[in-house]
Amino acid sequence: MLPAKHVVFDVEGTLVGYEKFYAAIDERLGNKLREYGVSPHVFGYLWIEVSEREYTYLSMSGGYTPYDKCIKHLFWRVLWKVGVPNPHDFATAEDLDFILHGFSDMEMRPGARECIDTLRRNGFTVWAFTMADYSRIYSYFHKAGIDLPEENMMSCDSTSIGKPASAAYAPLLEKLSAQGEKPWFAAAHAWDVSAAKRQGFRAAYCTVFEHEPVTEIFGGMDCVADSLPEMAQSIVRCSDQLH
Repeated sequence: MLPAKHVVFDVEGTLVGYEKFYAAIDERLGNKLREYGVSPHVFGYLWIEVSEREYTYLSMSGGYTPYDKCIKHLFWRVLWKVGVPNPHDFATAEDLDFILHGFSDMEMRPGARECIDTLRRNGFTVWAFTMADYSRIYSYFHKAGIDLPEENMMSCDSTSIGKPASAAYAPLLEKLSAQGEKPWFAAAHAWDVSAAKRQGFRAAYCTVFEHEPVTEIFGGMDCVADSLPEMAQSIVRCSDQLH
């Protein structure tokens, strides 16, 4: 009997794209942002990156705060940082609610279903590990018609330890390693994959979000692919070579 095989996915940015979020920013504030020379896409990307940084720093310093709370309350600060002098006059609470609805309305990337189906056909159990709100992440799978058992989905909110802290990955690594071969961690964020690899996961990186692997900083991965279906195929091939 072959050992159990597992793949743990990051969700936002990896399986789920940010297009609906950027579109909501553009619809609500796009013309006003352009008056300051700021594209909605760049603003959205900066907002996400700042929120992830502050979330991580808070977690590291013992002040864990859910990511969804961080992104909500940092909105006006990021507006000020891109050059808007009076952020609360520029955008209203209703604007923020509209944009955050777009965040919740994001969709699976093209190829996400194919990626998951390929892995499952080849004997892998699929897991999701996110630093975002559990119910919001679960809704992305539900809307896409992709079945993922609730027990296979985990959020850092349940432990109040944010990725990429080693303690965030360790319990899942220990659990899955005890069930079979060394599990895979798959993501489109190099910082996430490389952190999981250092803890003992096999690392699968997709360039769909960041484009450049930047191995000079993050090191090499066990497999690198430009699309989610290609990443799944690479994981299967690598796993087969181990047997």
